[in-house]
Amino acid sequence: MPAVIRLRRGGRRNRPIYRVVATDSRMPRDGRFLEVLGWYRPLERPGKVELNVERTLGWLRQGAVPSNTVAALFVHTGMAQIWQKAQRGEDYGSVTLLDSVREKPHKVKARARARMSEAAGAQKEGGAAA
Repeated sequence: MPAVIRLRRGGRRNRPIYRVVATDSRMPRDGRFLEVLGWYRPLERPGKVELNVERTLGWLRQGAVPSNTVAALFVHTGMAQIWQKAQRGEDYGSVTLLDSVREKPHKVKARARARMSEAAGAQKEGGAAA
């Protein structure tokens, strides 16, 4: 039974909330799972992540493979660094696990450009009125 760590979708339409779960790789996305390891709430700004570090490490030690999306969450939150230290037998207590995921860089840039264009438009209007 090859185990994987992946996201299980919950919530309502257009308001997703994902559980990070350990499951058999043959089960469907929202099917039966073995254990809930945490939560991911992508709609909060920034996206919130809650992980049970000890249980997640336990599943990784047993050979569970994280999906691409979960692996990216692990990198963003610092869980990947904790796992690397645990594999080497080092103390991982000094690594802080982040509880949020930053926005994608292209979205941040687009938002900054929009703010700059609004500010430039406001300056032009303010200069023309004076």
